[in-house]
Amino acid sequence: MHPCSAPNVFRRFARARLLLAGAMLALLAACAARPEAPPPSRETRVLRVGTSGDYPPFSTLKEGQASGFDAALMESYASERGLRLEWVRFRWPELVADLRAHRFDVATSGITVRPERSLTGRYTVPVARNGALLLLRRPDWAPPPVSGASEEPLALLRALDRPEFRLAVNRGGHLERVARAHFQQARILAIPDNAAVREAVASGQADAALSNTVEGPRWAEGLTGLELVGPFTRDVVALYVDPSQSELAADLDTWLLRQEESGALGELRARYLGPGATGPTATPVDALLSATSERLSLMPLVAVAKQREGQPIEVPAQEARVLEAARAEVQKAAAALGVPPPPDEALTAFFQAQMDAAKRLQLRAPTPADAPVHSLDEELRPALARISSRISALVPRVPGGLDRDDTRRKAREELASTGLEGEEIDRLADALVGLGANPSARQPGSLTP
Repeated sequence: MHPCSAPNVFRRFARARLLLAGAMLALLAACAARPEAPPPSRETRVLRVGTSGDYPPFSTLKEGQASGFDAALMESYASERGLRLEWVRFRWPELVADLRAHRFDVATSGITVRPERSLTGRYTVPVARNGALLLLRRPDWAPPPVSGASEEPLALLRALDRPEFRLAVNRGGHLERVARAHFQQARILAIPDNAAVREAVASGQADAALSNTVEGPRWAEGLTGLELVGPFTRDVVALYVDPSQSELAADLDTWLLRQEESGALGELRARYLGPGATGPTATPVDALLSATSERLSLMPLVAVAKQREGQPIEVPAQEARVLEAARAEVQKAAAALGVPPPPDEALTAFFQAQMDAAKRLQLRAPTPADAPVHSLDEELRPALARISSRISALVPRVPGGLDRDDTRRKAREELASTGLEGEEIDRLADALVGLGANPSARQPGSLTP
C-alpha cells in the first residue's frame, strides 16, 4: 500500500490529537498551580472629616450624609483632589480629644479659632467670620431698650449678669467660653445638644440663648418677643486639621486661597451663611492677620509657662534662631511659587514686629496662681511653630501696593482682642505693607497655584 494511504494518515492524525491534548492539559495544570496576580487596587483615598452635625447652616448630619456650608466646601475639595469623604461625628466637648486621638483628618462645623485648640490642632486660613449674639427675651427687671439710639451690647450684658438671669448655651463650644467670660453671676444652662439651646429660650426655660451672627437670626425666625443683642465679639472660623497631616493642611490653605480669589468661597458663604458671615477671609492679608492674632493669643500661656520654669521673657539668641528659620521658610515658599521673596529688610521688620508684640503681651500677661500651665517644649512651641509655618507660607503672597491706612484699619479690627495698643498694631500693619515693597513681583491675583 502507498505510504500515504488512508490508514497511515488516520494514525498520524490520531497521534497529533493526543499530543495536542497533552499540551493543553499541561498548560491548564501550570495555570492552576500559578494563577495570574490580580491587578493592583485603585481604591479612592479616603478623607475623614469630623462634623458636629448639629450646627446649621455650617453642618447638619442625617443618616451619615452631611449638608451645609462645610459639607459643600469639603465636597468641592474632595472632588478636585479625587478623594472620598467619610463623615465622623464628634461632640463639642470632645472635639480636641478626638483630634488628638486621630479620629479624623480634619474637623469642620464652623469651628472658631481659639488658643486652647491651637495647642492640639493646626488651623487653616480662615473661611468665615462671625460674632457672638444674644437672643434675649428681656426680663421685667432689665433696663428698657434705649429709645432712638444704639444700645451698647456690653453695657446690657453687664446689667443682665444677675443670679436670676438664665442663659442657655451649647456645652463645650466656643460660645460657652464667651458666656462664662461675660457672665459671672447669671445661671448658665450648658446644653449638650445645640438644637435644644433654641428650644430652651423658645419654651421659656431660659431668658436668653447665646448664638452668633450666622445662626442667631435663623433661630429668631418664628419666635416672638425676642431681640437680638450684639454682636459683641469678632470671631474667625477655620478648618481644624490633625497636626500630623501637615501636607493636607498646607494643601487646604493653597486650595482655599484659590477659592477665595476665584469667588467660589464667597459664593458658598453667601449661599449658606448669609450676611452674618463677613468676608472675604482667605486672602493673603486677611489670613496673615488671622494667623498673627492666633499666635498672639498664646502669649499669656507662654508667659505663665516661662514664669513657672524660671525662663526670661526675652532671649536674643532664640529670637535670632526664629528669625533665621522664618527667612528660610519664606524663601522656600517663594521658590515654590516661582517669585522672589520680599526684600530682606522687609522680612526682618515684619518678623521683628511680630516678636516684639509677643514680648509685650508676655510682659503684661497676668499670672494667677491657678492659671493652667502648659509645657513650652511639648505644647506651646510646637503650636507656635505650626502657626509660624503658615505665616511664612503666606508672606510671599502679600500683594504690592497695599494702602497703609486701609491695612491699619483692618489690622485694628482683626487684632483688637489681642491686648495690643493701637500704635503697636499699626507697627504690625506697616510691616505687613512693607512685605509688598516689590510690587512688580507680587501683584494681586498673580500667585494662584
